[in-house]
Amino acid sequence: MSMEAKITELETARVNTASSSAYTVLTKLFDEGAFTEIDAFAKSTAGYAEVVAGRGNVEGIGVFAFAQNTDRSGGAMSKAQAAKIKKVYDLALKTGSPVIALYDSIGGRIDEGNDLLSAYGDILKYSSNLSGVVPQISVVLGKCYGTQALIAVNSDIVILSEKAELTLNTDGSGADTKTNSKHGIAHLTAKDTAEAIQEARKLISLLPSNNLEYAGTPEFDEPIPSDDVLLSIADGGSIIELQPEYGSSVKTALATIEGSTVGIIKSEAPEIDSKGASKAARFVRFCDAFGLTIITLVDAEKFSCIKSAAKLSSAYSEATAPKIAVITGNAYGAVYIALAGTGAAADITYAWVGASVSALPPEAAAVIALGDDFGGKLKGTSDPQTERAKITAQYKEDNLTAMKAAEDGYIDEIILPEETRTKLTSAIDMLSDKRSSTLPKKHNNLYI
Repeated sequence: MSMEAKITELETARVNTASSSAYTVLTKLFDEGAFTEIDAFAKSTAGYAEVVAGRGNVEGIGVFAFAQNTDRSGGAMSKAQAAKIKKVYDLALKTGSPVIALYDSIGGRIDEGNDLLSAYGDILKYSSNLSGVVPQISVVLGKCYGTQALIAVNSDIVILSEKAELTLNTDGSGADTKTNSKHGIAHLTAKDTAEAIQEARKLISLLPSNNLEYAGTPEFDEPIPSDDVLLSIADGGSIIELQPEYGSSVKTALATIEGSTVGIIKSEAPEIDSKGASKAARFVRFCDAFGLTIITLVDAEKFSCIKSAAKLSSAYSEATAPKIAVITGNAYGAVYIALAGTGAAADITYAWVGASVSALPPEAAAVIALGDDFGGKLKGTSDPQTERAKITAQYKEDNLTAMKAAEDGYIDEIILPEETRTKLTSAIDMLSDKRSSTLPKKHNNLYI
């Protein structure tokens, strides 16, 4: 083949790749300008491999990404596609760079038989090995069934477009975005491809590139004036709530406070249910993996499920990232211990004026502390239920206060609500160089 023919072949191949749907998606993901493509001309059994992969910048941060190419056999998984994806993971590990995976595929090349099983297994293994080393974000833009769905959900954060179909079922049942949001599989949803990509870009701007680096400190806007404590402490426009349709008793969100990225966990109900506790536990582990300060806003009285409560308590106690708790209302018994006290190994615990802290629910504490006097006060009353509530409220006001907890050494400082952001900023700065070692072990056994 002459040199002219070789040049023509190269130009044709480049045009062929650059005109594909996956290439277009990646150009929208990366900052304006060229990205470095990986194995651009790798071939599968029916032409070029069914995925486009490369490295570029996202908000100025180096990122590896791959996008399944529906223009090539519907994006079907193959040995060639798997090889390109494995190379992405390998390079991400070597360079400490995040990985964004964009999924849209009709499935796998059945004609490749057991080789296809090996390809799937290798990708899942590579992704699992990277977990906790670099952030991994999955963006599902179309079909993602069977083992590919398992691989997609193996990432840290899953974003679904409105047209996404994500399920282990190869018949496509239970794949819609609404179902995945309800079951906590989707962390974020978007109305279309452009919005899904924008969500991924925003996440990358907040997260560190790997577990050995700190998140960047971008410019920030002042908080939005609000009675909601979350809005009042976070920089304006920085909050990204994760899994909003799942475990509503707890809210989990990434945000920045004066430019520093933090993970915020906020109790949303008097009782933290099993889904809320599980959601919070996974979020704590995610934040801890990448050294993000964990801020817990506590106003809850009990857990509904002992197993999920143990899971959450374990996640907090094992986390070595900076941990700051703010008791904004009630914190009783296991809730205080697991989220704000010694069980959580909180570095700093604040409480608002008017907060209530107790080892037991107020009525139980009053009955035990007052003994016969409690029953005696109910005798002869025409409305025992109202009188019981009155006695309990008085006992709570007199004995279960933040000041009493602070006097006993269980609260570091009592603050006014409007001081919360300022106090958190100082605490984040103080704990920025925190170092903590752990016992030599593989892991605990409380996450199943």
